[in-house]
Amino acid sequence: MAIKLTVVDQTPVQLGTAGPEQAPQLSAQLAQACDQWGYSRYWLAEHHNSNSFAGPCPEVLISHIASITRNIRVGSGGVMLANHNPYKVAEQFRMLETLFPGRIDLGIGRAPGGDGIASQALAYPYKPTHGERYAEQTQLLTGFLRDGFPPNHAFHDLQVMPGDEPCPELWMLGTSGGSAAFAGQMGFNMSLGLFISPDDQTIAIMDEYKRAYQQSGHSGSPHTMITIAALCAPTKEEALYLAASQAYWKVMAFRHGIRNPWVSPEEALDKVKNLSISDQSYYQSLLNSITLGSPQECADQLEQISEYWKTNEVGLVTVTHDFASRKRSFELLAKAVLV
Repeated sequence: MAIKLTVVDQTPVQLGTAGPEQAPQLSAQLAQACDQWGYSRYWLAEHHNSNSFAGPCPEVLISHIASITRNIRVGSGGVMLANHNPYKVAEQFRMLETLFPGRIDLGIGRAPGGDGIASQALAYPYKPTHGERYAEQTQLLTGFLRDGFPPNHAFHDLQVMPGDEPCPELWMLGTSGGSAAFAGQMGFNMSLGLFISPDDQTIAIMDEYKRAYQQSGHSGSPHTMITIAALCAPTKEEALYLAASQAYWKVMAFRHGIRNPWVSPEEALDKVKNLSISDQSYYQSLLNSITLGSPQECADQLEQISEYWKTNEVGLVTVTHDFASRKRSFELLAKAVLV
C-alpha cells in the first residue's frame, strides 16, 4: 500500500530568523517545496498568544499557500472551532474551495489552541465555551456546508456565499475514541493526533470511528489519517540530536506550563542534565514517541504505522530549532517514501 504524506505545519518561530513575522514566510517556502516533492496535503495549525508558534489564522495562510502551489491539497489542521462562529468558518472555506476547487481541506478540532486569556479575547464580548458546545458547533458547520437544515430551522433560508455547491473536504482532528466516534457519526474523515497523545492508543479507536460512520448511514467510505511527530536526518544520531529541542520544549510546556522560545539542541541537551529524574524520564518518553532516524529507518517505521493503523495517509509534525533541518527532514522523507 503506497503511503501518502501530509505536512501538519505549526508555523514554528525558529532560531536564525528575523523574528516571528518570518515564520509564515517559511511555511510558504516549505509548502512550495513539499508540493514539488509529492506530498499530498499541507495543513496549517491554529495557535494563539504563543512565542513559539506564529500561525493564529490558518484560513489566511491556506489562501496564500494555495495560490503559490499547484497540486498539493491545502487545509487546516485545524480550525479550533470553539474560537469561531460556524457560519463564518463555512463562508471562509466555501470561498477557499471556490477559489481553489478540489484542493481545500477543512479540519476542525475541539482544543482552544491557546491559553485562557486568548480564549477570552477571541470570545469577547461573550464568554469562551471551552469546547462544551463543540458538538452543536460541528452540527451547524455541517449544515451550512453540506447537509442543509430542515424547513423549520432558523437557518434554513440562510445562504453561505459565494454559492451552494463548493464544499471543502471535511476532517475532524482527535486524540481519543470519543472524538473518533463523533467524527464517524458526523460523516467526517478522521485524523488521529498521535503526536499529541501517543500513549495507549490502539486500532480500536479507528474501528470505533469506522463503525460509527457505517452505522450512521453515510455514503462513501470512512477515511483516516494518523498524525505523528517525525524527524528525519542522514543518521539516527543526528535525528536524536535535533529532536532534543522539541522534546525539551514539551517537557517545560506540558509539565511546568513554561512556553519559552525554542533553543538549540546544544542548549536543550545541557538543560536536560539539570532536570529532575521525573522530567528526564518524561523527556526520554517524548523522544521515544517520535518517528525518527535515517531515511530508511523512518521509511520502515512509517510502513509499520501504516499497516497497524490500516491507513495509507500519515501526517507529519516536524519541529526543529532551525528551518534548514526542518526542511531537510521533509525532503529526505519524500525521497525515501514517495516513490
